[in-house]
Amino acid sequence: MLKHLDPLLSPDLLYALASMGHGDTIALVDANFPGTARARRLITLPGIGAVPALLAVLSVLPLDTFVTAPAQTMQVVGDAAAMTEALADLGRAMRDCGAPEPEPIERFAFYEAAAQSFAIVQTGERRLYGNIIVRKGVIG
Repeated sequence: MLKHLDPLLSPDLLYALASMGHGDTIALVDANFPGTARARRLITLPGIGAVPALLAVLSVLPLDTFVTAPAQTMQVVGDAAAMTEALADLGRAMRDCGAPEPEPIERFAFYEAAAQSFAIVQTGERRLYGNIIVRKGVIG
């Protein structure tokens, strides 16, 4: 155990976050996401929702301030303007951390961006569209 760290930050997740460089991304995805097929590195957080996982990550990860949208979410298929409960909660979590709104991107573009991420964190989120990619920044 370490002091002052969210207990959701497992050793594997902490190692991945610490190993990432400026501009690297990490995808936090829901239980339905094809994580095993897409991930370079797969970290699992079974039974943990997307928002608690995101908040744990954001408690130690600086977001990239050199881009307008340091986070991306998956658009709802067939209705790009739709806002699911999971998407709304992810956006609220970003705002509560002082970050800009996530940029919604098309489903297959999200799959590709997740596949290019440093790691994919497969959560136990059961709500549809509980997926977000965040880009690491620097500590000044």
